[in-house]
Amino acid sequence: MATFITLASVTDQGARNVKDSPQRFEAFKSLAESLGVTVKSVHWTQGAYDIVLVTEGPEEAQMTLALKTAALGNVRTQTLRGYSITEMRKLIATV
Repeated sequence: MATFITLASVTDQGARNVKDSPQRFEAFKSLAESLGVTVKSVHWTQGAYDIVLVTEGPEEAQMTLALKTAALGNVRTQTLRGYSITEMRKLIATV
């Protein structure tokens, strides 16, 4: 299953309702699961990004999840495809 790392920044709207952040995450997790995406970890962070998520699932489901999340307006995200060491070994074997 493909792994994705999402870096999220809270918008002004999300900041106004920051107390709801844990509940919004639970709703996000439920939506992700309904789409076939597993949330492996979530971390609220300090620095350039406010939340870091690690998820696994099909690309199409990840894209649907990203679009539905963006439409809510509480966070802006940047999602990166992550590769395990096993996946990297397979990829570099063809180089």
